[in-house]
Amino acid sequence: MNLINSLVIEGNIVRDPLYKETAKGNSLCTFSIASNRAYKSSEGSLEKEVSYFDVETWGNLAQSCTQNGSKGRGVRVVGRLKQNRWVGSDGKNYSKVSVVAEHVEFKPVFAKKEKGLDENELNLSENPEKEGKEEAIPAF
Repeated sequence: MNLINSLVIEGNIVRDPLYKETAKGNSLCTFSIASNRAYKSSEGSLEKEVSYFDVETWGNLAQSCTQNGSKGRGVRVVGRLKQNRWVGSDGKNYSKVSVVAEHVEFKPVFAKKEKGLDENELNLSENPEKEGKEEAIPAF
């Protein structure tokens, strides 16, 4: 019986995604996201905290993330946690927890406002039909 292991994280991609193929020919894309949180401390001041998460995607989703992902782009990742454990060359036990994505949504990318142009004159997206909508990349 599988127990529930599911999460949703929103954040921004920290650096451009890294694409590679395994020895068996499987597509793998890895990237890290930064997720911000703001809260009031016990003294009443606004505190900010940033958490970083390593994400891996496989197959067609890996190819889509490689094509659509870039540093700074906002994403929503739906997936599960995976823990890797190993013994280092020093004999110590190590572990790392990462996110295995099952679904990734990309936030829209807006053009920067140029001098002398009105907002209505800017092309706000690559595809005007999708303007203002999130681009969902399905998990295959």
